[in-house]
Amino acid sequence: MRNESGRLEGKSVVDLVELIEQLWKQKWVVALTAVIVTLIGVAYALLATPMYEAKVFVQPPSQKDIAQLNYGRGGDSGLPILPVKTVYESYVRYVQSEAVRREFYREVYLKSLPESDRRGAQDDLYAKFNKAVSVPVATKESSDRFQLVATSTDPQQAADWIVAYAKLAGDRAKKEVIADVRADALVKANNLKERVRSAREGARKEREDRIARLSEALIVAQSIGLEKPPIISGNGNSELSADMEGSLVYMRGSRAIEAELKNLKARTSDDPFIDHLRRDQETIAFYETLEVDPSVIEVYRQDGGLYAPDKPVKPQKAIIVVLSAFLGVLLGVLIALYRAFFVASRFVAGAR
Repeated sequence: MRNESGRLEGKSVVDLVELIEQLWKQKWVVALTAVIVTLIGVAYALLATPMYEAKVFVQPPSQKDIAQLNYGRGGDSGLPILPVKTVYESYVRYVQSEAVRREFYREVYLKSLPESDRRGAQDDLYAKFNKAVSVPVATKESSDRFQLVATSTDPQQAADWIVAYAKLAGDRAKKEVIADVRADALVKANNLKERVRSAREGARKEREDRIARLSEALIVAQSIGLEKPPIISGNGNSELSADMEGSLVYMRGSRAIEAELKNLKARTSDDPFIDHLRRDQETIAFYETLEVDPSVIEVYRQDGGLYAPDKPVKPQKAIIVVLSAFLGVLLGVLIALYRAFFVASRFVAGAR
């Protein structure tokens, strides 16, 4: 067993030595192959079109950025304050919206490409666009912080795409939020209008009821010949009873009752006699004319500046050259082994 084992071990060592000898004999094959593959890698690294990547981080706006959206809200207005989270969620929906991506693709991306690049299947072009412009989440810990990323052969174009995409989503979000604020204001105004209408109707009915009561009191006063309120005397003092109401309203005298009836029937508007009417009318006018200037609100904030990249992300020349050299050596070794095996096989066949 020992002899057999020793022979096998010795044979393995001999085979390894022979393999190394064969490789050394063909070292120029290995070297030449490595040089050729490395040169191909260098040529690709130098000739490949560089791709530049621009990115910008976006995060929720500050309370100051949305202050005008809350004008006329909160307090006793009945309209809740719009929180930053609600406003930013609207922006996030539009950033990730397929409708916004399609609009940007048509209006910005395609128009920025040369005429020759616009030809071909639209699905292929759109797939290329989805790779060129993306909206990944920046960090798992902060899901409300996003980054917009664009890649292009032109660094300035990549930066312009990011700016245009962020602005397009922001404009759509602003439009939606402002429309919601405007709708809330109009609902508030309409509710106040209904309250004013009800108050006017109530005042009209109260005036009609007052006229009916005074008319009956006038009949009573005239039937007893009471023209003026009676003077009540007692303890040496005289007091004019002119504040008679209810069933004693006739005690005011027919002349006073007739005068009040004449005024009530001639009244053209009950507005001056309705409590808080003018305040409600001012509030209605405020909410009906409420406008929000889009230029003074922001639905997102840009975290840091945005600059045109000056260093391409592709191709990574150093990595390409190193990998080319490694693959060249590996390929050279395989070719050398194949040649050694092929030569050995032919030699054995010739000996037979």
